[in-house]
Amino acid sequence: MEISVSYLKSLYSKEKTIMNIEKTTADYIHVDLMDGGFVPEKNFEINSTIKLLKKHELPLDIHLIVFDPLIYINDLATLEPEYITFHIEATKDIVKTIESIRRNNIKVGISIKPETNIMEIMPYLSLIDLVLIMSVEPGKGGQEFIPSSVNRLLILKKFRESNNLHYKISIDGGINNKTILKVKDNIDIAVAGSYICLSNNYQERINNLKSLNNID
Repeated sequence: MEISVSYLKSLYSKEKTIMNIEKTTADYIHVDLMDGGFVPEKNFEINSTIKLLKKHELPLDIHLIVFDPLIYINDLATLEPEYITFHIEATKDIVKTIESIRRNNIKVGISIKPETNIMEIMPYLSLIDLVLIMSVEPGKGGQEFIPSSVNRLLILKKFRESNNLHYKISIDGGINNKTILKVKDNIDIAVAGSYICLSNNYQERINNLKSLNNID
């Protein structure tokens, strides 16, 4: 299991939080970008985001919580992220968005909100590299984990196995040292934000999550 650390909610500034994450064994920096349309809050301007992250050392796991993600892909591609993930609910042309990300030699992720029917993403699973299951409503850090998310992970894992597909399964929202035990057997990546970034020891929290992954 890999750990992707979100800096959406932190004790420190974005700059210091990212510096702290880079000093750990985290696998990715999870970049939540909200446009104030798809979700009520807005937390970025594209130029300032590129400036903030252009010297990153850890791979970037960019999560576009925006309407019309096509607007941002070419600019974000300059950061050479590992993944760009967009919401299936936020674009009318899903295949075109997938192709745009792929043309930039970036791995493609699709995300769905907790109330979205899991079947809506099934036609696209052979085209992508990552499925991000939201286990809270997107757009705000520090929410509680939605238990029904566990079954969605199991469906995705079984579908992957039965169809010989290769996408990774990621979960985002309310992940901590307790909820990780509910999901660890069915995920490849855990996105953790508040649990890590509202602490004073990021590495210790990452170690906790990874060690709990080994508990049967």
